[in-house]
Amino acid sequence: MIHFLNLIRYKNLLIIALVQILIKYALLLPFYESHGVETALTPLAFFLLVFATICIAAAGYVINDIYDIKADEINRPTKVIISKHISEKVALNLFIILNIIGVGLGFYLSNGIDKSGYFVIFFIASALLYMYSSYLKQILLVGNIVISLVVTLSVLLVGVFELLPVISPSNRAVQIFFFKLILDYAIFAFIINFLRELVKDIEDIDGDHKTKIQTLPIVLGRARTTKIVSIVSLIPLFTVTYYVIVNLFKQQLLVGYFLIFVIAPLLYITIKLFNAEYKADYKHISLVLKLVMLTGILSLLFYPYILK
Repeated sequence: MIHFLNLIRYKNLLIIALVQILIKYALLLPFYESHGVETALTPLAFFLLVFATICIAAAGYVINDIYDIKADEINRPTKVIISKHISEKVALNLFIILNIIGVGLGFYLSNGIDKSGYFVIFFIASALLYMYSSYLKQILLVGNIVISLVVTLSVLLVGVFELLPVISPSNRAVQIFFFKLILDYAIFAFIINFLRELVKDIEDIDGDHKTKIQTLPIVLGRARTTKIVSIVSLIPLFTVTYYVIVNLFKQQLLVGYFLIFVIAPLLYITIKLFNAEYKADYKHISLVLKLVMLTGILSLLFYPYILK
């Protein structure tokens, strides 16, 4: 059982579920009476949306591990699951089943809110994850961008299904306002995930070189890529700082939270990147970036107290 859970990256799936739950129950529902925010999904339908998202994401992790067996034997020999604990045939069947469930639920939900075209989102996400693992990850930077876009999509999905179907002339302003808030968090998720993907490429340079994947460190070398990534790390640092100054300067509680739990760790990451040399350094930076993603999303818990 533990090998199955590790294969589908259950910790990452819990974070995805947490993000979507916080958006609905911390950002949207508390403002139904005070701001007139309307949502389209019932609690059961929302649960199915979260479950569909998790199924497609889990399928993506499975197919990625299937294609990464050789690279993982070099990069993470102790964490290889497929062929050691779970056969490739079982993993492939699991990938197919998870996709059928995820896309099928997406079709059901889309028709349930009279927006049948929304089903395409689930299909595209599933297709992109397969294309990423089988082909796109071998193309310089394309794979990094694609996987970051899929992460962004998982955040936006709640806004698309909850807010857009019930927009009317009377509530348009408030629905768009809250959708833009979700979009801000989606952009944050894209930037952090893209940076983390670059850091992971440096960490995995040995296995990627053996499997002939054209990542940035393979093309430019580890030292040059580290310098580039350290400069890129300034983008989320400056972006979040600017966002806090412009949009949250009156909310002292939220400003303090972002300074301590988002901006300070981002500054630490930038400094750490300038001095990174060993694989353990990049692994540590990747972990801190994941924590920053989590702390950034957890800031949603403050909105019921600051948007009164």
